[in-house]
Amino acid sequence: MTQGQRVLRLMLVTETFPPEVNGVARTLGRWVETFKKRGHLVSVVRPRQPGEAKELERVYGMALPFYRQVRLGVAGPLRLLRILDKHGPDLVHIATEGPLGLSALLSCLWRGVPVASSFHTNFDHYANHYAFWGADYLAFAYLRWFHNQTAVTLVPSKETQRRLTQAGVQRVEIWTRGVDGELFHPRHRDEALRASLGLGRLGILLIYVGRLAVEKNLAVLLQAFARLRASLSPDRREQLRLALVGDGPLSDSLQANTPSGVVLAGERHGAELSRWYASADLFAFPSVSETFGNVVLEAQASGLPVVGFDSPGVNEQVTPEVNGYLVPPGGDLVPYLERLCLDEALRRRMGSAARARAERLDWKPIFDELEQRYYGLCGGSPP
Repeated sequence: MTQGQRVLRLMLVTETFPPEVNGVARTLGRWVETFKKRGHLVSVVRPRQPGEAKELERVYGMALPFYRQVRLGVAGPLRLLRILDKHGPDLVHIATEGPLGLSALLSCLWRGVPVASSFHTNFDHYANHYAFWGADYLAFAYLRWFHNQTAVTLVPSKETQRRLTQAGVQRVEIWTRGVDGELFHPRHRDEALRASLGLGRLGILLIYVGRLAVEKNLAVLLQAFARLRASLSPDRREQLRLALVGDGPLSDSLQANTPSGVVLAGERHGAELSRWYASADLFAFPSVSETFGNVVLEAQASGLPVVGFDSPGVNEQVTPEVNGYLVPPGGDLVPYLERLCLDEALRRRMGSAARARAERLDWKPIFDELEQRYYGLCGGSPP
């Protein structure tokens, strides 16, 4: 907030928030921290975490039975009206489109409160994995209706903007992402961590960070890793690991039958997460359903080249032959993984280019722009 601009009363409505570990939660945690530091009055409406005291703004959270890491907020419009009346927000930012987001939207429309929304996750792409055939069509019809009720829909990438606009979503604008280049930094590399995985001086650690879930295309990565190991000489094969950092619906099956050379690191937070990134040699990311892929930027800040598919979100962050490789969807990851595994100089060159890119993506100008957009939605600021 610059001198002369009024203090805004901002309300965030979200069904994911720290300490949950995902890119959306971390982005929204930074949203709250940033706008509070800028002097704005910020309130958050979200599901209660286990053990938290009951408050009006902390609603009941219901975990999905088939995806326990996803929790939906359950609160009716009348409760949201009470929350609006208590805080009197100038603007409400709805970050998720679940039951809580819907109640907030209906309440804001009733009270005439300006609403911004953001589109973080391609839930329609996930629908067929967890529901029934054709669920993606119904899911997107709802998402389109939802976002067209708001003053603006903020998306993290140009491809997501293009997709939503072509599908009939109106007023779609870019809210891109930055990265904490101090938290995620090559200097956090930990040789003791590598040694604990059985890796010597010539060892190679591939890393994936994200949900362990079908929609992340993990089966393709695991198959590619198995073929990569088989292609290497026995001594190199024994010095190759793939760390999966995260949790999700596939965790139990992977624990019960962990593939050779694969390390299940579980969820990692803060400094521990940055240590795992920096201790790796390259980032392998098989997902083709991202709106952005915050983990790609975190890996780049940690000095890692990226191997992923030429898919929306990811392909706006990786420049082939410069800071990683992009494989055509349905193509083979193995040749590119093998090339980086066998060429240390190439890894270092691409890792340095990845770090240089991340250093240019500071959060401050991103939030400067978002703040000005909010002022515009609220009718501007006084001279």
